[in-house]
Amino acid sequence: MMMMMMMMIMIIIIIIIIITAIQDQVILTKNYKKYILKQPDTDELCRRCGKESETIQHINAACEKLAPTEYVKRHDGLAKIIRQKLSEAAEMIDNKSPYYKYTPAIVLENENFKLYWNRSMLTDKTISFNRPDITFVNKKTKKTFLIDIAVPNTHNLAKTISDKQNKYQELTNEICAMWKQKATQVIPIVTSSTGVITKSNKI
Repeated sequence: MMMMMMMMIMIIIIIIIIITAIQDQVILTKNYKKYILKQPDTDELCRRCGKESETIQHINAACEKLAPTEYVKRHDGLAKIIRQKLSEAAEMIDNKSPYYKYTPAIVLENENFKLYWNRSMLTDKTISFNRPDITFVNKKTKKTFLIDIAVPNTHNLAKTISDKQNKYQELTNEICAMWKQKATQVIPIVTSSTGVITKSNKI
């Protein structure tokens, strides 16, 4: 028992060290080798896409080869956790399975709430951006929340939040009118690829 506890502590310490190293940008990327360690013969281009300098920022959130696979997986993992917690809070699910086993239903509903997962909203007029990650409807207060998740680089946090709010503005107007809601609000949940969050996302 003591041995297992010690192993868990060591694993946590290693994870903290790795996260700190990433945030401090002291991971041994090709860019780091060339410009910090002064290895001039090092090819700095990303070993996955071969187009941009291999920096922490590039690997974490800007590589076109990782975008359709690893970035999507990371995004969906975060979105599922948020969806699961909303479902539990709204008493829509009883089985509190571990987050990594949770598979969200497309639609959940009870007498107080309705919850959509990654579903295009049908509107009277054509809207380009009509598919937020999560749509949460409070039937009693007649308020709808369009929740969209993103994991950008730290320097793009503010811009990403602004882009999300602007992106779904037209949809909020349509939902208010069609569903006869008192209010519809866009809620961007944005955390950087190194774990930095904005004040608006803090609870």
